[in-house]
This record gives sequence, structure tokens and C-alpha cells, in this order.
Amino acid sequence: MAEINYQLIDFDNRGDLGLKNEPFELFGRMKIDRLNNNWSYEVEIFTHKRTMAFPDERYHLQEINQNGFALGAYDDSNCVGLAIYQKHWNKYLYLKDLKVNRDHRKLGIGNQLIKEGLLRAVQLGYKGVYAVCQDNNLAACQFYLKIGFQIGGFNDFDYNYTTQSGKSDIYFYLDKNSAR
Repeated sequence: MAEINYQLIDFDNRGDLGLKNEPFELFGRMKIDRLNNNWSYEVEIFTHKRTMAFPDERYHLQEINQNGFALGAYDDSNCVGLAIYQKHWNKYLYLKDLKVNRDHRKLGIGNQLIKEGLLRAVQLGYKGVYAVCQDNNLAACQFYLKIGFQIGGFNDFDYNYTTQSGKSDIYFYLDKNSAR
């Protein structure tokens, strides 16, 4: 593996927006609580693990650039990671999507895509970035906390009356001075 390079997705490399979603393991759930204006959590480990993959998206560069930007992580000329950032009304830029190829995970690529995005967010006048993660994607929830994000919200209604009923979304926020 060569050194990983990070760059904006532009017209020349727009095909990399098609980076496929690869499977990940669901092995637990983050259970959120809020008491006296403080967020806390417990970890529940599942007795039966399973694997899932999100459906592949159909991103279009023009739409992404109207609403934010995309960053790619490159091993030589191969895109191995992708982060999609979207403008938001508040002072936090939304990390809409973050993915790293399975064989490049746990190498710091996701963390660096967030650091690069945070730098650009600050240049655009934002105070940080935020991400939304399903509570049963424990690896992702723990990843966000490990790199400096804080829990800032919880939504247990969005999945009601859907095939994903019982899941919840956790909102993670990273201030520009908190990144690790």
C-alpha cells in the first residue's frame, strides 16, 4: 500500500463518487440516555452478530457541489474512501456519508477524511461537523467517540412504521477544537 492521498472530488475524478458500500458487522447497540443535560450511553453486545451493507448511492457531482463537497482517499490512483459533506443551516457541516473499503479500514483513513473535511468546514465558516449514526452500528458509534465527537442528540421516532422499526439515530458533533 502506498501513501494515502486525500483530495476533493472534482470533474476529473467524479466517477469515484460511485465507490461501493461494503459489508460491515453489526455486533452491538449503543443505548443512549440523557439526565440533567448530560448524555451517557451503555453498550449492548448482541448474542448473534450479523453483517449488513447499505444500498449503493447514486451521487451526482453537481448536486454535491451545490450543497457541499466530497473528499476521496486514494491509494495510488484507486479511491479507497469517500466522505460526502453537506451544508446545514446551523454552524455544523453535515457528514452525510463516510465509507472506507473493507481492506483499508482501521488504518486511519476515515479519521483523516473527517480531519480534512473539518478543515474545509472551518474555511467555510462552520464551527464543526456532525454525523448521524444508527444505534445498532456500534463500530461506527464507537469510532466517532474515539476521534473526538460528542453525543449531541438522539432520535427514536424516524424508523417507526418502517421495516427498520426499533432502530434509533444518534447525533454526533465534532467541534473544530476537539478533533483527535
